[in-house]
Amino acid sequence: MRRNHKLRPNGPALVGILLLLAFIVFAIGGTAVAPVNPLQPDLANRLLPPAWVDGGTTKYLLGTDQLGRDILSRLFVGSRIAILVGLLGVGLALTIGVVLGVISGYFGGWIDSLIMRITDTLVAIPNVILYLTVLGVFGPSLGLLVAVVGFINWTTFARVVRGEVLAVRELEHVEAARANGQRTAAIIVKQVAPLIVAPIVVVATLNVAAVVILEASLSFLGLGVQPPTVTWGRMLADGRQLLATAWWVASFPGVFITLLSLSLILIGDWLRDVLDPRSS
Repeated sequence: MRRNHKLRPNGPALVGILLLLAFIVFAIGGTAVAPVNPLQPDLANRLLPPAWVDGGTTKYLLGTDQLGRDILSRLFVGSRIAILVGLLGVGLALTIGVVLGVISGYFGGWIDSLIMRITDTLVAIPNVILYLTVLGVFGPSLGLLVAVVGFINWTTFARVVRGEVLAVRELEHVEAARANGQRTAAIIVKQVAPLIVAPIVVVATLNVAAVVILEASLSFLGLGVQPPTVTWGRMLADGRQLLATAWWVASFPGVFITLLSLSLILIGDWLRDVLDPRSS
């Protein structure tokens, strides 16, 4: 009964789950849920304020940008890139980091030293410099952005997994499995993996939030997914010169970035409490 009560989302977690579900609906629905074509300019209605401000209209609830495009529709469609880059980039980083972390922690010795030295080297280099260098040389694209996120962020997962495996491999049932002659792969899958899932899930959730902000930052700099694909970071960049006269153009993309990141952080905090065996 205590466990079932623990699994029940608390207030902040429930808010995070509902927000995330809304963004997923926006991402999957795309133009189908957008009230207006997000790519269609309407110069006659450019820079209209939100509906509750004088001069606004309910057709454009959050106003329009400098080309007369509906901001709400563009925010809905832009959620697709934010979630896609977050999930795919973190998924790639998780795969690389978990594999290397398990190998490093379980086998130890020279292979552990080699993997950790590579990890330390990558961590010592500011991520922003790596992102800007790779994307600047090869040109921005969705595939390259996902690959760069994955190949740079795996170090976090590798360190966490290595630490967990170092503790788990000394447990009695793991040593008993080795003594019984079980194959290494079977021991890792059956005895080690179930005990390290919890921290991986929590780290992955929080990393998706970080990647959402990263994707928006790179798009803001012009190194993310390129137009005509709608991204929240590009919307921010387009509206930064209009803050004094048309604040809504840049403000609402910033609000959506914050809400999506906040939803993932709230869910991650809840999962940390749920999956931590030491919590009551």
